[in-house]
Amino acid sequence: MSFHEVRFPASLSFGSAGGPERRTEIVTLANGHEERNSPWAHSKRRYDAGLGMRSLDDVQLLIAFFEARMGQMYGFRWKDWSDYKSGLSGAEVQYDDQEIAFGDGVTVDFSLVKVYRSGLHTYARPISKPVAGTVRIGVAQDEMTNTIDYVVDETSGLVTFAHPPEPEHPITAGFEFDVPVRFDTDHIHTNMASFQAGDVPDVPIVEVRV
Repeated sequence: MSFHEVRFPASLSFGSAGGPERRTEIVTLANGHEERNSPWAHSKRRYDAGLGMRSLDDVQLLIAFFEARMGQMYGFRWKDWSDYKSGLSGAEVQYDDQEIAFGDGVTVDFSLVKVYRSGLHTYARPISKPVAGTVRIGVAQDEMTNTIDYVVDETSGLVTFAHPPEPEHPITAGFEFDVPVRFDTDHIHTNMASFQAGDVPDVPIVEVRV
């Protein structure tokens, strides 16, 4: 996939609106009961970046970014201000925020995930775009040292250990992350008179699989 490892201006995404989307197929049976199925293992997120435009300078910044991505052609990173950390948004990233796997004495590659919990149910979201310099890794309650004990591929979210963690040792991680997205339109329509009157353009953004 064509993807640019560059983040959409965070100052513009701060005022955006959006969130996760699921696809559920529902069939109502003759007896009134329902059969529900989802063809998506993972949710996709959608945003409207137009709501973050506050000035004409912001609009010019948006257009420059849009043109450099050639509309929908190239994906890019997006900071979702409502969900961009392994732990709570107001807390510092800790190496034990998320339990991502257990060692087996052989495997050295592990993917970052963020687990969402509600009651007895959980959902593990793959994290493919961690923010460089924010990833912290732990094994068996001990924090590891980056570039010595492990390295992180910030373009894929893959953690590679110098030596395989021992069997049954929990592997934990903390990180900030971006969402891989693209523009969901090939057209930006801006009316300066309307914008100055408070009418912002629609700039749809959609998450992509990478």
